[in-house]
Amino acid sequence: MAKVIHKTQSNVPIHPQVEKPLPPCNIIIFGATGDLTHRKLMPALFSIHGQGLLSEQMHIIGFARREFTDQSYRDEIKQSIEKFAPEIWKEYSEQWHTFSERIFFHRSEFDSEEGYKWLKERLDDLDCVSCTDGNRLFYLATPPSNTSEIVKQIAKAGLNTPGPNRKSKEVLPDAFARIIVEKPFGTDLESAHGLNLELKAVFHESQIYRIDHYLGKETVQNILVFRFANAIFEPIWNQKYIDNIQVTVAETVGVENRAGYFDHAGELRDMVQSHAMQLMTLVTMEPPVSLSANSIRDEKVKVLRSLKSIADYEIEQYTVRAQYDSGMVEGEAVSAYIEEKGVAPESQTDTYVALKVEIQNWRWAGVPIYIRAGKRMPRRATEINIQFKNIPGILFAHMASSNVEPNLLTIRIQPDEGISIRLGSKPPGPRMKVEAVELDMTYGNAFNSPIHDAYERLLMDAMLGEAALFTRDDEVEAEWAFITPILQAWANSETMPLNTYTAGTWGPDASVVLLDRDQPGRRWWDR
Repeated sequence: MAKVIHKTQSNVPIHPQVEKPLPPCNIIIFGATGDLTHRKLMPALFSIHGQGLLSEQMHIIGFARREFTDQSYRDEIKQSIEKFAPEIWKEYSEQWHTFSERIFFHRSEFDSEEGYKWLKERLDDLDCVSCTDGNRLFYLATPPSNTSEIVKQIAKAGLNTPGPNRKSKEVLPDAFARIIVEKPFGTDLESAHGLNLELKAVFHESQIYRIDHYLGKETVQNILVFRFANAIFEPIWNQKYIDNIQVTVAETVGVENRAGYFDHAGELRDMVQSHAMQLMTLVTMEPPVSLSANSIRDEKVKVLRSLKSIADYEIEQYTVRAQYDSGMVEGEAVSAYIEEKGVAPESQTDTYVALKVEIQNWRWAGVPIYIRAGKRMPRRATEINIQFKNIPGILFAHMASSNVEPNLLTIRIQPDEGISIRLGSKPPGPRMKVEAVELDMTYGNAFNSPIHDAYERLLMDAMLGEAALFTRDDEVEAEWAFITPILQAWANSETMPLNTYTAGTWGPDASVVLLDRDQPGRRWWDR
């Protein structure tokens, strides 16, 4: 794990990325007994604690319906960290006792006014005893159907503002109350807009942190540094030199235990509207005026508003949807989607999506951007491939093999986080030949440091009030403004096919046609 590299004069540990001490606060997790809390949130918080970064005046209050005492809940969290984050447990197990003392549990229904009144009393007590400065961070690790009720009850209990300071009995100027909302944020433009209105009726936009965990990944954050801290790329980062851009979000897993949600959502809502489109905006945005949250998000919104809308008559030309059939994934036989537990036998839900996207601005006019996301793919991979234009064929036309491969820049988000550049080079020997070689940089090897889980960075940023890696209200709605007409066209079209593909393959033949139709021979970059 990364080590703390310096400290403030007050000897408070500083994280090497955020360069500020984490403030005291109470973190309230709604859905504290759910999968997300056990697999991601608690391991991330334990890791932050293990690195010595959490303020001593920090508590975690689990809020859920199940029957737990403080101690029994702590025992369950310990088992979860051992199971889902064994490396973190191995590294910091000796610090479990001091971490567990920070954890409390509160049983309540999400719509119980009494439950929230009790929560307020407990938070006030913790503020008084531990000097947490009235800071509160609410995390909604709950299904989207619970969001409205929880937000309403938070407001009724007066928890949407910071608590008073223990000594002055007044709210400190820099005290905060913030709320983190998990995806999915809405199911279409109308519902996302409605949810934004509900949240902003209770919290100011600056208090709302809409989380997309992909934005917390090291490689995603490095896209901005890679683009704007290296002068060799900016002159060629445009339609004069780039042939096409491909964003791939591939999973080997199927629907697993999420059928209740996924069979109503589908891949376009689940992965493209959030993860894939966020990656696209970071690769194509203009340089921000600063690295402040709003400067970065302003540029991302400009990209989203520049997307060419896909008309109904273009749906079959610009989009592909498909559903996996039975097959082999990583050497194991897997069932078809419609045979998965909890999936409707007649389901028309998309488990694979491919889109052609066009950005109508000066930099990217004429450059197709292809996005694909799917389950039951041959391997797990999230990556961006930027293919540069072919060289004129005249110079090497005399060679037996004159097809010189185009230069390719690959940004690997997960796994094997890193960046590679494919170049043409002459192999040793008397013959003049051109072969593709790769210059490859893997983060773990280059910096001799492990990659931390995205939730660690995002939780720390939320505590610090750093919102650059969270999505803004207009950003979310701009994504849905592009996606919703596609969903509506799919629902209303009698001709738009739902293709099938064998599990363990890269999708249906129609996804290959999507690229080849634009330019014969153009293909997806499968590694």
